[in-house]
Amino acid sequence: MITDYLVRFLEDEVTKTGLSKVVLGLSGGIDSAVVAVLAHKAFGDDLLCVKMPSHYSSQSSLDDADELVEKFGMRAITCDISPLLKAFETQEISNLRKGNFSARMRMATLFDVSADEGALVLGTSNKSELMLGYGTIFGDLASAINPLGDLYKSEVFELARHLGVPAATIEKPPSADLWEGQSDEEDLGFTYAVLDKTLRAYVEERKSRETLLQEGHDEKLVDLIISRIYRNQFKRKMPVIAKLTTRTINHDFNYPRDITL
Repeated sequence: MITDYLVRFLEDEVTKTGLSKVVLGLSGGIDSAVVAVLAHKAFGDDLLCVKMPSHYSSQSSLDDADELVEKFGMRAITCDISPLLKAFETQEISNLRKGNFSARMRMATLFDVSADEGALVLGTSNKSELMLGYGTIFGDLASAINPLGDLYKSEVFELARHLGVPAATIEKPPSADLWEGQSDEEDLGFTYAVLDKTLRAYVEERKSRETLLQEGHDEKLVDLIISRIYRNQFKRKMPVIAKLTTRTINHDFNYPRDITL
């Protein structure tokens, strides 16, 4: 049921723009794999998967991306971002800056490919990442349409199994391959299975901090979730525009995206 809904969602939202093609970044991870399978169901060969490895990408990620492409017969190309990243690494930079730059170079590459293809860029960020701000603004968080943004990471795992995503992609630890040895769950300090339980209780059930603690949720996790949700609100919004006229974009100039002239 969710699969059918998301396929129709993709078809409808792309059609509204007047375009018929889509592109996405295929990392070898579970989120991009799920979006790729959904998009392939919706668009077939009008989907182009773009693999964008760097010198930090693990061979297993590249192999997993190739396995998915071969299993479902998807069109795919490779655009190596290593030269871009190495040029930036001439200075001493932290892993955070390195990861942000990598994410933005990948998205810049993806939007360039989309311009050449006459296609829309599909996003792959899930609700857990979006709520916690676990992503790079104008990097992996950028897209035209995102089918996974209202699914928690643990739900993405379930959908991946239903869609037939290869086991190697589902079973490996989540990682964006932004630097050597990077792991999503190590960065966050909790597994997604544990994190999502508390996150869903706070977001969907609107339980207060006090209620969550009374119910036995880990205090460190509760405070992490609340802090990250509010600290990263800016990543979930369009740029804020100062209101100076009677009809200001994103204040009161909000025509539906599918309006017809």
